[in-house]
Amino acid sequence: MNQVMPDEDLMYQALANKDASFEGIFYVGVKTTGIFCRPACTAKTPQKQNVEFFPTAREAVLNGYRPCKLCNPLGYKGDMPDWLQPLLKELQDNPDTKVKDRDLKRRGIDPNRVRRWFKKNHNMTFQTYLRTLRISNAFGRIKHGDKVIDAAFESGYDSLSGFTDAFKKSTGFSPNKSKHQQLIKVTRILTPLGPMLAGATDQGICLLEFIDRRMIETQIQRLKKLLKAELIPGSNKHFDELHKQLNEYFRGERKEFTVPLVLMGTDFQKRAWRALLEIPYGATRSYKEQAESIAHPTAVRAVARANGDNRISIIIPCHRVIGSNGELVGYGGSLWRKCYLLNLEKKMTITYSEKK
Repeated sequence: MNQVMPDEDLMYQALANKDASFEGIFYVGVKTTGIFCRPACTAKTPQKQNVEFFPTAREAVLNGYRPCKLCNPLGYKGDMPDWLQPLLKELQDNPDTKVKDRDLKRRGIDPNRVRRWFKKNHNMTFQTYLRTLRISNAFGRIKHGDKVIDAAFESGYDSLSGFTDAFKKSTGFSPNKSKHQQLIKVTRILTPLGPMLAGATDQGICLLEFIDRRMIETQIQRLKKLLKAELIPGSNKHFDELHKQLNEYFRGERKEFTVPLVLMGTDFQKRAWRALLEIPYGATRSYKEQAESIAHPTAVRAVARANGDNRISIIIPCHRVIGSNGELVGYGGSLWRKCYLLNLEKKMTITYSEKK
């Protein structure tokens, strides 16, 4: 499959700006050194005439380039390092575990290294992550029948007041309201198109957006209002399946997603999104055709707005809707991602013009 990349001027600008949003979209080979790098490599930017671009790390290797030791282009940026995996697995199995610096040292892990990794990859401290896990676990216990005081002490808190304050700070509501509230667990998922923010309730996936999307904060606020819920980092039973199915999709091994979805919007929006789900893998529709499919042939602009409000990218495939003239238009995740997804599904070359 010939993967289409953005034009070379755009890629070189991304390289010069160390733009991490192009992670996985291209790799750059430096002719003068014989190495290849990620777009956001911290090495000095080479002159444009001394670089060439590749859609995959494999192609860079096949063209004789060696991987850069600074940015490690043979792995996902931000992927969990081997030294951290046992600790996070332990915390996932026992979310109430308290881990101090001395406990990390006893495990042979440098506390400063852990702090730097969490700050860089999750924009939070390690201790904030631990507190979030404990609060999330306590919420689940209370919601399913445990007394607040039992959940507090089983979560490792020494006082009920301390637990209540921490709970309200994390969730926005007091523990005794848990049975009537909902939390949206969120996590970051790495993809060939860059990191995505996934959100889920007990019922299913309600959020899947590229982290660098301009409207992501607005979408999050709308979702919180619609579900009357707060977002909190944590694990959810649907995340493992979501991650598995996304990996299969990007490898070209999956055409349909089966992970359960939570669609929150107006009746019109839901009809528009369900129409998107009916577009076959590898096919495209115009906005007019989508409007006709929901029996609103004149509501083309309303359909376009509904597509823009889709908060579950890729799975609800708004990337399969194109202009009536065949042009790629209207994708919140950026047109080069839309181009990539359509090429992945069609296994053919689609080009687009980047607006300057």
